[in-house]
Amino acid sequence: MAIMERRTPWHFWLVTILALLFYGGGSYNYLMMQSDNAAYLESYTPEQLAYFETAPIWFDAAWAIGVWFALLGALLMLLKSRFAVSALLLGLVGFAIATLHQFSGAAPASMTTGLGMISTIVLGVIQVAIFVYAMAMARKRVLR
Repeated sequence: MAIMERRTPWHFWLVTILALLFYGGGSYNYLMMQSDNAAYLESYTPEQLAYFETAPIWFDAAWAIGVWFALLGALLMLLKSRFAVSALLLGLVGFAIATLHQFSGAAPASMTTGLGMISTIVLGVIQVAIFVYAMAMARKRVLR
């Protein structure tokens, strides 16, 4: 029995475009931080900059994996590839590892309390939601 492809629902395109914008923003942030863009870095406190400058290499690796695999996952969703789920999972793992470092006491209080903590939680919830959505689309054979 042949597996029939499901028609692509309208919300798939909406979620995919929003995911591309969301992960594109994260990629932009990563590039600006890694390239030491002075104008961009003005919005960070000296303590926050010191945190990023003294972070261990494994944190930078996790951050890079989180950013680039998440963006790749969104691009693969746009192509309706089932591999989007794996890429998004790797992005989520990278984010989780980087976040563990952030909340391990290494980051300044401005990044682990108040708005800094809320921002990180919101980013994580959005990433989990996109991942769960991609899994659902793979189960429905929208991603193939």
